[in-house]
Amino acid sequence: MDIWTAERILLLSFLLKGVCCRDFSSSLPEKIEALSGSCVIIKCTFDIQESFDKDFNESAAIGVWLKDGHNVENHQVLNSRVPNSNHFKGAITGKLHEKNCTTIFYNVSSNHNGNYYFRIESGNLKYTYKGNTSTVNVIESPPKPTVKLNEDQDQEVLEGSSVSLRCSAETLCSSPPPTLTWSFTPRIPLSESSRQQELLISELNFTATHRHHRVTFTCTITYQLQDKNKTAQGNITLHVQYAPKISPSSSCNRTDVTVCFCEGDGNPSPKLEWHLSGRPVSNSSNTFISEERLNSTGLRSSITLHQSLSHTSTLQCVGNNTHGTARKLLELNLIPPERDAHLFSISIGVAVGGSLMMMLCIIIYSARRENSRSSQTKQEVTTGIIMTDRAIQQESESESVYANQFMLSPAEDATLNRQESLHYASIDFRNIQPESEEIRGVSSLTTDYAVIHYSGEVVETKDSVGGD
Repeated sequence: MDIWTAERILLLSFLLKGVCCRDFSSSLPEKIEALSGSCVIIKCTFDIQESFDKDFNESAAIGVWLKDGHNVENHQVLNSRVPNSNHFKGAITGKLHEKNCTTIFYNVSSNHNGNYYFRIESGNLKYTYKGNTSTVNVIESPPKPTVKLNEDQDQEVLEGSSVSLRCSAETLCSSPPPTLTWSFTPRIPLSESSRQQELLISELNFTATHRHHRVTFTCTITYQLQDKNKTAQGNITLHVQYAPKISPSSSCNRTDVTVCFCEGDGNPSPKLEWHLSGRPVSNSSNTFISEERLNSTGLRSSITLHQSLSHTSTLQCVGNNTHGTARKLLELNLIPPERDAHLFSISIGVAVGGSLMMMLCIIIYSARRENSRSSQTKQEVTTGIIMTDRAIQQESESESVYANQFMLSPAEDATLNRQESLHYASIDFRNIQPESEEIRGVSSLTTDYAVIHYSGEVVETKDSVGGD
């Protein structure tokens, strides 16, 4: 007999033993998480030896759960036939005659933490399955949902491709069942949630655009408990690769020089170039180009043009990355030559007109001031004569007139031959200020005036010529 024949015989004997000879066995989950305030389900199946089949029947079978020990009196927490106030609130939901011992415990708290053993009783059958145990761990907060892209998609997706996000969370034990919700920007239609055994699943399907880049999608599971709701969140940040895009706000300003700026965005971040009349432009004595990083995907470039531009000149901002190229033609706002000359003429006219108006205002102001000074001068001439101590006596009895060398009052003719003593008065013009140098020059050639008093028949005149 060779070795292969011996192995076949041994394997066949084990199979026949399993068919013909059953033994005590059970199947329990090794570890279970239970949410405080909710419930916990222990899935359980068992088997018995064939010799006890006659004692095992639906009416006689009793299921018992022991916690943290094998002693029935001290460690029993649930009995399917004998409810006890000291036991945990729960029920065996499986059919024992079908060897299904699945059990639910309600209103779970920290007291439910521990190791659980199943025991079957039916007539002469009394057996505790010590070899298999299930450990229950009570948590205060629910576990976070798992959010990820479909398995056939990479972490970064290309703009225009279909994206499917999947959110899954443990249902645990909750009545009513937990719900899944999504929060994100912008809004995207949701697909229906589905339940797969202990998992609750929700999918989000959409077409990726550049607006989804670096957007965080959050999935929230909500458990509706008796006292309050408990929630947990899972999220994923989407990374989208896309071709460059030039901002519409890119523009030019023209003063003494032309200054333009351009903002580009893309993933990977684009390279920005300037093209003047179709030719690439670089830094030179006539142009100055600078760049500024806005963020991981955005770039700002500015160009200063010192050279003169014609009306046929065109300026383009060009953005490039591995996914494409974007171009934007910028308006230079050049002023036509004829319009430039027209504006120059208008500027000259405005300047000349303004100067004339200013001169006219000055002339009017000077004339008014001249008239005012002239009136003041006349008043000063009248009131500025100072009489000395050589005043004419008998002023109250005589009449005085003003005369120059060649003009006398009519009274002089009548009294020309009359012999009377003359009285003179001195006139001092030193306190009279001339209006200007021209007026002063003329006054130096003018005969001074004298005051003549007469009381007799003979009048003599005396004059003096003033000079500087």
